[in-house]
Amino acid sequence: MSARYVVRRLAYFVVVLLAMTVVMFVISHVIPGDPAAAMAGFGAPKYVIDSVRHQLGLDRPLHEQYFAYMRDLLHGDLGVSIARRTRVNNDIARYLPASAELVLAALFMSVPLAVMCGIISAASWRRWPDITLRMLSLLGACVPMFWLGLIFQLIFYRALPFFPAGGRIADSILPPPVITGFLTVDSVMTGNWAALGSALHHIFLPAFTLALNSLGLLLRQTRASMLMVLSHDYVRTARAKGLAEQVVLWRHAFKNAAIPVVTEIGLQFGILLGATFLVEIVFYWPGLGFYAVRAIPDLDFPAIMAVTLIYTLIYLAMNFLVDLIYPLLDPTVTD
Repeated sequence: MSARYVVRRLAYFVVVLLAMTVVMFVISHVIPGDPAAAMAGFGAPKYVIDSVRHQLGLDRPLHEQYFAYMRDLLHGDLGVSIARRTRVNNDIARYLPASAELVLAALFMSVPLAVMCGIISAASWRRWPDITLRMLSLLGACVPMFWLGLIFQLIFYRALPFFPAGGRIADSILPPPVITGFLTVDSVMTGNWAALGSALHHIFLPAFTLALNSLGLLLRQTRASMLMVLSHDYVRTARAKGLAEQVVLWRHAFKNAAIPVVTEIGLQFGILLGATFLVEIVFYWPGLGFYAVRAIPDLDFPAIMAVTLIYTLIYLAMNFLVDLIYPLLDPTVTD
């Protein structure tokens, strides 16, 4: 991997991130509504609203507001929540680990199973395992997550009370001290096994709801990549040499089909992070999506901007990481 390749990808990362801040800032400030009036309260006189607008800097030209926002952002200051009067930095630090833990749990469920099923589907092309897995993947990719979450709650909470309806941990369990913000990790680090069991019990259903959509898309991508590779001459040669089918599939075929699969995994991380909005509301999961949904009706621009920026940053970072993995999988990738 050349330094030029890394620098070029990093430049793309910075340019796209700056462009996104401009787009997000303009959109958030041209939508109807007056955050100063919302912060002043219902029925507040005009001079109070004007005073609040001046304190928030909303009476300045839009470009001056943007430069002030970028100045604070470069100093690590995401502003103050208009609705809650709290530092947005503190809110992000509180809610982001819950969303990240949920997404990582969903990927942990979906990625190994999707890759394995995708390889099986490609190896049994047009036979019953392939047809069955394709139908299941299509179902998982097309069913809306919020509807799926509600159905799971009706089945596994109401009818068969195997899992809780929402939350991160039972009210009767003392949560571990906050170290990483990940309840499962913090429980293991502090030896709080009761909290670990409760955290795993609570995270399974929302993570499984997220994982089904990701599993369907990733399975289909793995199948398509494997089918393309399995038609190449070197795969036929490997089989002609008498190599075991498992060796042909994993060591020869999947290694060369991995680039599109890795790309899809990186994209799925960003997609799942955005999809947590729906799942967190259904399961009352106190994550970043839940925080953003509560901020939108209040026209809480600092909170909305911060959440959008965090999601954009994570999505771009995952794509940047995928770009760095490409040359490791295929040394011919240099640009």
